[in-house]
Amino acid sequence: MAYIIKSPAKYIQGKGELANIGKHTSKLGTKFFVICSENAKKRIGSILEESFRAAEHEVVFCGFNGECSKEEIFRIMEIVKASGCDMIVGAGGGKVIDTAKAVSANLDMPVVIIPTVASNDAPCSGVAVIYNDAGVVIKALFTKRNPDLVLVDTDVIAQAPVRLLIAGIGDALATWFEARAVQASGAKTMARGKCSNTALMMARLCYDLLLENGVEAVKAVQEKTANQALENVVEASIYLSGVGFESGGLAAAHAINDGFAYEPQCHGCYHGEKVAFGTLVQLVLEKADDKQMEEVLSFMKGVGLPMTLAQLGVKEINHENLHKVAEAACVPTQSTKNLSPDITPEDVYQAILKADEIGRAYLA
Repeated sequence: MAYIIKSPAKYIQGKGELANIGKHTSKLGTKFFVICSENAKKRIGSILEESFRAAEHEVVFCGFNGECSKEEIFRIMEIVKASGCDMIVGAGGGKVIDTAKAVSANLDMPVVIIPTVASNDAPCSGVAVIYNDAGVVIKALFTKRNPDLVLVDTDVIAQAPVRLLIAGIGDALATWFEARAVQASGAKTMARGKCSNTALMMARLCYDLLLENGVEAVKAVQEKTANQALENVVEASIYLSGVGFESGGLAAAHAINDGFAYEPQCHGCYHGEKVAFGTLVQLVLEKADDKQMEEVLSFMKGVGLPMTLAQLGVKEINHENLHKVAEAACVPTQSTKNLSPDITPEDVYQAILKADEIGRAYLA
């Protein structure tokens, strides 16, 4: 099995960079089809229009209906075909971004990604997660190529709700532990190869940057300012985690996140919040030592990540639902097996309860 590393063709990050998108896309197309929510259009639409106009590009905006589903992807594809556009732009959060990647893959068109929040590591990857209308994951679409350009304006990120940044930190927190597990087990990564030393070290750098800068970055967004700590955390949670998870691999943390679709009390939580708790569960499954567990718990408490089931919205533990969560995390197509093929649904169920117990004790 070969080492395989996937990444966007170009990654640009910095304060005020959105105003330069026309210049950055000058060789990618002439008529740009922008998929975004109404809120995202209010936030950045005029900046996009002005920059594209200055570069003599045309732009067409298309509203996003809120779910990265087959129906939404096919709906937007038909509008793209009728528009005469030659470039797809996805501007917004993870589901808008994944929809843009899926549309561009199906139509074989280039794609530019503009995350307006740093809530997850979707922007840089060549993976689009497809949901049904109930919000349950039905498949992961592996596209032929990663985005042609990912542009992150940290001034825009700084204006988003702080909870979204914290969720992105939670998603990125899992990167090191999952890549480490994949390399140890010899499992395939999301890029369908072995975890390389490069991917593993990117995952480790991601973790180190989060620990060093996470608390200060959260404070920066609370104050609506972009400082160096925020730059470091955004690089970690969008770029390093994005390349790290795809080329380094996933394990139990993300599988448990997917499993929580079967606990209705969690439906108000963000992806990264559930992944963060899934990371605690994975550490329990790995029998992590006290020093490692203390480091992770201290960090999670410091930035405000959920450490207990109650913080995920589970006010009353429903053991039947938690068994469903554990079973879903262990189906053959899930990544729990990348930690160990011997892990059973009962192991995961008990680890969820133990992680909750540890989190409650730490908070107390």
